[in-house]
Amino acid sequence: MPHAPLIIDIAGAALTAEDRRRIAHPLTGGVILFTRNWQSRQQIAALTAAIRVIRPDALIAIDHEGGRVQRFREGGFTPLPPMRALGRLWEEDALQALAAATACGYVLAAELRACGIDLSFTPVLDLDWGRSAVIGDRALHPQPQAAAQLAKSLLHGLLLAGMKGCGKHFPGHGYTQADSHTHLPQDGRPLAELLQADAAPYGWLGLALPAVMPAHVIYPQVDERPAGFSPYWLQDVLRGLLGFDGAIVSDDLGMAAARQMQGRQLTHAEAACAALNAGCDLALLCNQCLDGGAALDAALEGLQAARGVHWQPRPASEARRRALLPAFDAPDWAALMAQPAYQQALSLVEKLAARRG
Repeated sequence: MPHAPLIIDIAGAALTAEDRRRIAHPLTGGVILFTRNWQSRQQIAALTAAIRVIRPDALIAIDHEGGRVQRFREGGFTPLPPMRALGRLWEEDALQALAAATACGYVLAAELRACGIDLSFTPVLDLDWGRSAVIGDRALHPQPQAAAQLAKSLLHGLLLAGMKGCGKHFPGHGYTQADSHTHLPQDGRPLAELLQADAAPYGWLGLALPAVMPAHVIYPQVDERPAGFSPYWLQDVLRGLLGFDGAIVSDDLGMAAARQMQGRQLTHAEAACAALNAGCDLALLCNQCLDGGAALDAALEGLQAARGVHWQPRPASEARRRALLPAFDAPDWAALMAQPAYQQALSLVEKLAARRG
């Protein structure tokens, strides 16, 4: 089973000849969509269908969490509240919060799947320390126990709609203040403290967590490399100590700050190799198709040249990628709107959104 580890993006609302060539590349395993790819719900469904004509097994993914990270907000998509709303409800009524979390996951996933999207990079498992502007209200709760239980219910909702989820950003991004899109954050706490707090949900969630995205953060008391490039974090801690056996998906390797390692700037291909060698199963490369896509072509060519030399394809990684694909077909949009389960979940989501003050 050939290992196709790269998740790439496309520039516009329809596939170009260059997009088709890149999607057909043997190392491309998936496509991530952004707001720039949106014109209408019908257009998104046509776009995902066009991707599947080229690669029937492509994993079509998106960052769609709710709140300020929700790529599609029009055409009938439900405006989802930020996940902090679930944490606030937890403080008043934990059981009601768990039900609302399941409903949020179900509505989120069912609407995306009705348009041909397989995976959302959610939930955020970072703790709300009140320090990170880039995380902020994306976090479920300051306490790891509450965050884990809310995340488990959210993942259950996703699964009811046939979608897997991805916990992020391991071992935790909520304590750092720098934005990893522009700087490389550092978290100076020791391993024991990180395992007791930020990383704890990853172990507690167990089999409920299908995928994990590591943080573009350095924890200097543990390893000088960012977590997503660290065999210690990914293999010794995440897989070994915490027993995680799902897919590990790198955070965006297009971020310039993320490719700063040991005093030099890695190319995109070098960064992908480093992530895969550290233990990632999939390497995410965003926003490199813009301005003609020369950077994305160089990454594909460089990763192909490095195959078998600087990184070794792994059948287990390809199996984990395929395991993220939905196990059953989704209803179309009209059929979904008529489903009692969807209407019930939507009512809970709307009540949660109305509580925000």
